[in-house]
Amino acid sequence: MIVYAVTVFAIAALGGLFLAAHVLRDKFAPWTVSLLHAGLGALGLVLLIVALAQGAGSQPVVVGFGILAIAALGGFFLASFHVRKRLPPKGIVVVHAGAAVTGFLTILSQVL
Repeated sequence: MIVYAVTVFAIAALGGLFLAAHVLRDKFAPWTVSLLHAGLGALGLVLLIVALAQGAGSQPVVVGFGILAIAALGGFFLASFHVRKRLPPKGIVVVHAGAAVTGFLTILSQVL
């Protein structure tokens, strides 16, 4: 289950790169990509919850999950700017991406 979560997060990360590139160039990202990114991130978190509930999580997976949950909260904050048709602060985009990458790599370290 954790391998599936890592795969889903990797695909979500590609969308995140696309979204961040738009914001960092002072452009609005397409809603479809934003929704796909959010949906894949949520699916990855659900897969991790299922794996953890089944007892398949080591401490790094639990820590990675926590970091990714915090990144998800940052994603909601970023989406609130999108809804208001305002570009989010670039610093928040960088922090969100950094947290997501950190959580992803923490979990990936247990898969490899």
